Amino acid sequence: MSDAKSSILVVDDDLAIRELLHEHLSRVGYDVATAAEGDSMRQRLAESPVDLIVLDVMMPGDDGFTLCREIREHSQVPIIMLTASSDETDRVVGLEIGADDYLAKPFSARELQARVKALLRRSSFTRADNPRFVRFDRWRLDTLAHELISEQGKATPLSGADFALLQLFLAHPNEVLDRDTISGVTRGRESMPLDRVVDVAVSRLRQRLGDQGRNPRLIKTVRGAGYLLAATVTHVAE
Repeated sequence: MSDAKSSILVVDDDLAIRELLHEHLSRVGYDVATAAEGDSMRQRLAESPVDLIVLDVMMPGDDGFTLCREIREHSQVPIIMLTASSDETDRVVGLEIGADDYLAKPFSARELQARVKALLRRSSFTRADNPRFVRFDRWRLDTLAHELISEQGKATPLSGADFALLQLFLAHPNEVLDRDTISGVTRGRESMPLDRVVDVAVSRLRQRLGDQGRNPRLIKTVRGAGYLLAATVTHVAE
């Protein structure tokens, strides 16, 4: 059973996949709706928000990449992208534009269920006994709103993947985190050879932090070992 009656929208032009995922996810306790293409997705989201979207990449009309970008303009709802390609390019592009996870077809419904459960827990996890804000360097992280706040007070919404990765670094400041640790927390799986997903996730977070350039000062690359957040971290109430 799912931990709560969370709502999921499955967007895929393949009727068989829509019916399979609707049946399986409904059986384990989720409230599932489906859409065959972009217009149906938009109509469904206009009627009621959802807790997570499963979004196919290859669809007629607006493809999954286009729809993911559109969703990210106004929402940080967790998104799992489905791709029929074994090429890592689709996975990297999807994560770069704000998807939280991906699955390559063919996949098992049980694996998708595990990814859904992990993402929903991650997106809703806020410990009541911890202060809402985390200070580091020139930034504050709002752990309730999932926003990164600059010294000037400008708030930048973070996707689920960006938020999870930043939380991981903040929980282990000045410690080297290897690729498998980062991959396991952000995507629930081990790194594969030549997999660029972790590098892309770190690069995207560096962009959010204005920490780009040849020698980033905040998230440092430790050659042959992983990445390190070079900052003092404090928890504050406001």
